[in-house]
Amino acid sequence: MKKIAVFFAEGYEEIEALTVVDICRRCGLDVEMVSIMGETPVKSSHGVVVQTDKTFEQADFSEYDMLVLPGGMPGTKNLEAHEGLMARIDEFHAAGKLIAAICAAPSIFGHRGILKGKKACCYPTFESHLEGAQVTGGPVEISDNVITSCGMGTAIAFGLAIVKVFIGEEKTQELARTIVYDQN
Repeated sequence: MKKIAVFFAEGYEEIEALTVVDICRRCGLDVEMVSIMGETPVKSSHGVVVQTDKTFEQADFSEYDMLVLPGGMPGTKNLEAHEGLMARIDEFHAAGKLIAAICAAPSIFGHRGILKGKKACCYPTFESHLEGAQVTGGPVEISDNVITSCGMGTAIAFGLAIVKVFIGEEKTQELARTIVYDQN
């Protein structure tokens, strides 16, 4: 079974984080919510506290097939300031393993040089941070081992793109119908 880690920092955007968790778990993917805050409850940018599954220090990165960064402010800045997480993002990218980010969080990939020569998208006004990327207006971009998306309004499409990478188009379309998501 494929395993995904979604990272939670204080100030995360709850819909972007939890939509990915929900959609992936509906498909039977193993998803862990990982706090970088040193404790498992983490407060969102809108004051919603979520109990994550474990802390960064408890995570076994050898088990993960993908790392996911939700956006939100100051959540994105808090993610980027976590040196341990950034080292893992760099390791996954260098190994060709899957990484994904939504909203402002693709800026982290841009700052780290991960997007050079790749198609990418992000929250409007953050495009200048996608250093070296071919910035698109699409809601989601899959470019090699990197998935990016624009924000809260594209969270379902982002989650479905992650599912598609792991279980294929047919099952993704089936899930979209099940959750009454119009992809047109």
